[in-house]
Amino acid sequence: MTTNRCLGHIKSHTSLTITAEYSKLMPSIDMALSTNHLEKLKGLVGNENVLTKTEDLIAYSYDGTAAIQQTPAAVVFALTTRHVSEIIKWAKATETPIVTRGSGTGLSGGSIPSTGSVVLCLAKMDKIIEVDKDNLSILAEAGVTTQDIADAAASVDLFYPPDPGSNKISTIGGNVAENSGGLRGLKYGVTKNYVMGLELVLPDGELVWIGNKCVKDVAGYSMKDIFIGSEGTLGVITRALLRLIPKPAAKRTMLATFPKTEQAAEAVSAIIAARIIPCTLEFLDRTTIHCVEEYAKIGLPLDCEALLLMETDGHAAVVEEEATRMAEICRTQGATDVTIASDLQQADRLAAARRTAFSALARVMPTTILEDVTVPRNSLADMITFIQNTGEKYNLRIGTFGHMGDGNLHPTVLTNERNKPEMETVEKAFNEIFDEAIRLGGTITGEHGVGLAKKAQLPRFAGDQQMRLMRQFKNVIDPNNLLNPGKMFD
Repeated sequence: MTTNRCLGHIKSHTSLTITAEYSKLMPSIDMALSTNHLEKLKGLVGNENVLTKTEDLIAYSYDGTAAIQQTPAAVVFALTTRHVSEIIKWAKATETPIVTRGSGTGLSGGSIPSTGSVVLCLAKMDKIIEVDKDNLSILAEAGVTTQDIADAAASVDLFYPPDPGSNKISTIGGNVAENSGGLRGLKYGVTKNYVMGLELVLPDGELVWIGNKCVKDVAGYSMKDIFIGSEGTLGVITRALLRLIPKPAAKRTMLATFPKTEQAAEAVSAIIAARIIPCTLEFLDRTTIHCVEEYAKIGLPLDCEALLLMETDGHAAVVEEEATRMAEICRTQGATDVTIASDLQQADRLAAARRTAFSALARVMPTTILEDVTVPRNSLADMITFIQNTGEKYNLRIGTFGHMGDGNLHPTVLTNERNKPEMETVEKAFNEIFDEAIRLGGTITGEHGVGLAKKAQLPRFAGDQQMRLMRQFKNVIDPNNLLNPGKMFD
C-alpha cells in the first residue's frame, strides 16, 4: 500500500450524525474511471502520483469522521499549482467530481469522496515559500502542516496562534477550508483572523490570487472571506499568506478543579466578566478526566467533577496579575484546588490534560463520536447540564471537554458504530443537543464544519434566507457542481 502523509495516521473514530447514504462500512467503488480518462490524468502528474488499487483507495475513503465512508474512483497527488489547475480542467472536461484533501483529519466528513469522484490530495505541496519578518507574514503551500507553520514563525521569534488539536498533521490548506480553531481561540481568534491572502484554483481551472500583505485593504468585496470555511466547495486553496504576531513575553499555566461542573462553567463566566481574556480556558468533565489520567498518567485528581486548564500570556507583569486574579475567581466559585505551574515542564504536563483528551477517550470504546457545539458563554452551565441529562436519558456514556472560554463544547459519546440500534440512539441524542444549542442562541458547529455530518442540521440553524444565499454562491462559482459536491447542502 502506498504511504504518505495523507494516510500516515490511523483512522480516528469520530463522528457526528450519520446520513444513510454514507453509513456503509466498506463500500465498493461506485464508478471507475475509463482507461482513456485515467491515462490523461496520469499524463498530467505522472503514473506515480495516481492511485487506483483498491487497497490504496480504501485509505482515502474516510477522514477523521467515523461511520462515514465512500471509496473514490482514484486518488491524484498534485505537486504544483499548475498541476492543480490542469487536474481541475481535466475534471471539468470529463465531468468528474473533485474532492480536495490534505491529511484527512477533518471531523465533519468534509473530505469524504463523493460517488465517482477523484480525491485531489495536496499533502505533497508542502513548501514554506517565504517568512517575511518585516511584514510579519508567512507564505506557504497548502500541504504544509500547522505545526510547521508555527515552528517557522518561532524560528524568527514570531508567533502563529491558531492551534487545532491535530496541528502536528493537519495542513494549512485544510485549516483555511474549515476555518479551524484551537485552544488559543478565546484570545487570538481562529484561522480566518490570520489569513491575509490566498492562491486559489477555481472550478474552471483558472488561477486567482486574493489579498496581499497590507494590514488594511478595503478595495472591493472581501473575497478571501468567501473561500475561508467554504470546505472545498468553491475553489482549491493552493497557497496561503498568513499573518504572524510578536511572540508573547511570558506565560502562566494553571489547573483548577471543581466539585460540580456548573461551578466550572460559572467560573469561566466570572473570569470573562472580570474583563480577563486568557490565552486558553479549557474544560474537562469527570468522564474525560478519568480517561485522561488512565491514559497519560499526568497526576490529575480523580475526586472532582470538572477541571479548568487556564493559560494567560503577554507582558510579564500583566500575566502575573491575571494569573492571580483567575485563581482567586476560581476559588470564589468553589474550586477545591488551583495549581499554578512553577516551570515550563509542569506547564506542559498540565496542558497535556487537555491536549490528550480525545486520544484518551478514543481508547475506551471502538467508536468515539466527537461533536462540536457552541453557545453564548453565559449559557455554558445550562448547556453542560443539558448534555449530561441527555446522556442519562438515552443511557449513553458522554464525556464533555472543550474550549469553554469561547463557549465551544465537545460532547463525546463512547460507543460502537457496529451497534446500529445504539447509533440510532446517539443520533437522536445529538439532534436534541443541536436543538438546545440553537435554542440557547448558539451554533451547531464552532470549528469542525458542516461537511456531510451536519448537513441535515444546517437548515435548522441557518434558516431559509442564509441557505438560499449559500446555494447562490455555490451555483455562481461552481455551476457544474464539480468541487466537493454534496457537502454542506445538496
